[in-house]
Amino acid sequence: MDFKGKVVLITGASSGIGAATAKYLAELGATVVLTGRNAENLNQVGSQCEAVGKAKPLLIVADVTKEADNARVIETTIAKLGKLDVLVNNAGKGTSGSIETTSLAEYDDIMTTNVRAVFNLTQLAVPHLIKSKGNIVNVSSVAGTRSFANILAYCVSKSALDQFTRCTALELAPKQVRVNSVNPAVIITDFHKRLGMDDVAYEAYLKHSAKTHALGRVGQASEVASAIAFLAGDTASFITGMQLCVDGGKNIMCPR
Repeated sequence: MDFKGKVVLITGASSGIGAATAKYLAELGATVVLTGRNAENLNQVGSQCEAVGKAKPLLIVADVTKEADNARVIETTIAKLGKLDVLVNNAGKGTSGSIETTSLAEYDDIMTTNVRAVFNLTQLAVPHLIKSKGNIVNVSSVAGTRSFANILAYCVSKSALDQFTRCTALELAPKQVRVNSVNPAVIITDFHKRLGMDDVAYEAYLKHSAKTHALGRVGQASEVASAIAFLAGDTASFITGMQLCVDGGKNIMCPR
């Protein structure tokens, strides 16, 4: 795959899947625009991209839940780079809780980050993607395609994101803009520790999770990054509206 000459905007690029995707696409020749809230981490990822890439990354500290920040991200990208070819909506968050324990504030927080922010940034990016005949890759989850107890708000948000992917794919197809998602299962990042797991609990969780994935292991962020690159690249030029499960077979396993 060759992304030389392509401008790719990645949200939540300061860690995890976003950081892995930034480095992967930079190495493939893309000019990457990286956004995130943590300036220090963003600068570190930017330096890593510059070390392996062919173009200096554009770093923009921003919060996707703020409309003004999203507008600034798009405006800065176009002003400095002149176009936008790919939008990777990666920024997201998780939460645990059931219908009995999840507060409305927690629900609103998850939906604001995982759905509303994607809607907002995508809407701002679409006119530029139409000009470039570009594409969008949303980072969803196996929690969007399957049902799990005790992560209710998260499941609802990712299911909504999948529907958003399919609907926008239909709407933008006549304008030659493709929209797809990747739907990872358990991937080794800081995601679960941010939910409150300590090192011991996280190791136990990973050990258990290996049994719930058909391949007998959990995934790496680099494996999701390569799937994002595939969907964003020219080799996937006839694919739109797809939820690509990067999940070691978890989506086809019986819930347990």
